[in-house]
Amino acid sequence: MNKKIGHAISNLFLTFCLIIFASQCFAQSPSVSAKEASDSTLKYLRIINSVFNYAQQNYVDEVDPKVLYEGAMKGMLEALGDPYTLYLDADSMRDLTDTTSGNFGGLGLNITKLLQTTPDKPAYVEVVSPIENTPAAKAGIQAGDYITAIDGTPTPDLSMEAVLAKLRGAPGTTVEVSLLRGSSIEFKKTLERAIIEVPTVKYTMIDSIGYMKIIQFTPETPKRVQDGIDYFKQKKISSLIIDVRNNPGGLITSVAEVADKFIDSGTIVSTKSRLDFQDSVFTASPEKTTMQKNIPIVVLINKGSASASEILSGALKDDHLAYLVGQNTYGKGSVQQMLPLSDTDGIKMTMARYYTPSDANIDKVGIPPDREVLFPVLTADEEKTYSDLIKNDVISGYVKNHPGMSEKDIAGYAAVLQKTYKLDLRTLRRIIRLEADRSKGGILYDLDYDVQLNAALDILKKEDFTALMKSTKTIKELQKAAAGASVLASQNTVTKKNTQ
Repeated sequence: MNKKIGHAISNLFLTFCLIIFASQCFAQSPSVSAKEASDSTLKYLRIINSVFNYAQQNYVDEVDPKVLYEGAMKGMLEALGDPYTLYLDADSMRDLTDTTSGNFGGLGLNITKLLQTTPDKPAYVEVVSPIENTPAAKAGIQAGDYITAIDGTPTPDLSMEAVLAKLRGAPGTTVEVSLLRGSSIEFKKTLERAIIEVPTVKYTMIDSIGYMKIIQFTPETPKRVQDGIDYFKQKKISSLIIDVRNNPGGLITSVAEVADKFIDSGTIVSTKSRLDFQDSVFTASPEKTTMQKNIPIVVLINKGSASASEILSGALKDDHLAYLVGQNTYGKGSVQQMLPLSDTDGIKMTMARYYTPSDANIDKVGIPPDREVLFPVLTADEEKTYSDLIKNDVISGYVKNHPGMSEKDIAGYAAVLQKTYKLDLRTLRRIIRLEADRSKGGILYDLDYDVQLNAALDILKKEDFTALMKSTKTIKELQKAAAGASVLASQNTVTKKNTQ
């Protein structure tokens, strides 16, 4: 029986590969003929089929064909060296469906992971961004943190699938994560898993300025953005801040629909693939534009802004509709498609790269802000102090014993803490405030601590926004300028060597 299943599975695998790959992968460069590509592909497919059958029939123990199948799929896709292309088993398929539909179980972390580990760069799990008001965010985990171990198991030794399996679980159960922040801040957090409902949009007023935080791009995001726009129209805002910091992205269709509310014509985003029929262009139309014209817009970005949030930022920047403030974005300029293989498993594969309206791809380089505003960097001594403060867990105990702390209470306790922990008072107030507000569901903004938000407010209140926008360049122009500067620097280096 097992031998028949083995033959059936291996033949199905060969047939699948022939259909999916042989029909498309012959679109090679001119130096490789279609016949050569076909012969090479069939050669390797036959070898894979033979090894599958040989292992099934001759391995010392009885082999479940599903184990061989899943192992072959994982290995084949990992060989592409793309962290976004991977095999999806039943659990991963369910997780992906839950995430894009708006809810899933776990800690509330958007993560990525290198495929290979080296002594100089271990393949830790990198936090792209925590999802707001989830166990991870409430515990203070930040974009850029590295998860070095999960329940004591080092993450460099784990595949992404194993990482997800360890982080997710039944609501109410706990998991311990070891974290590395910066170069030396190491600490552990025990988090209780919960049902994660992916939030999309929050908005409010800051004086006469509208503030909209887009947390993730799901099918619900365009509607929630429109709710915000309608609210701002009622309030007759003077200007608008769109905050996509720590927004990991989401659906390209969702972000294109959101961008169309601000852009009335031209390209929003285009995708380009190796295969022409997979190329696409998302174009704005006037009848879908709902945001009134001539409203000054500042977009807040940081290293946690990725994928779809970069599409929105890039489109508004290239169309000279928004001024970008903050930090260079993450740099995920590729588009993935999920392809089911059966009712329970599938693959997610990078099929194309996306391009901003000025025809720039930002993959691995990100989008630079028009004005860089960074949070203060801690010194080595301050990092150690910060680490000690977290490890000693003194703040949570104090806040628990002093419920309902006011801003005056927070400032007073920060002054007391500073006598022992030599950190900037604003940083101490921020840590205390996050702990104090944990039971309230999180705060929408923090003007005491948030230097980037304050910079955006100052620009809109105090500066000539029209003049600022005239000085901005498209992403393509910035990339050309950077490339030219790089070439010039290389030439200067060569000249210096020649004259020595």
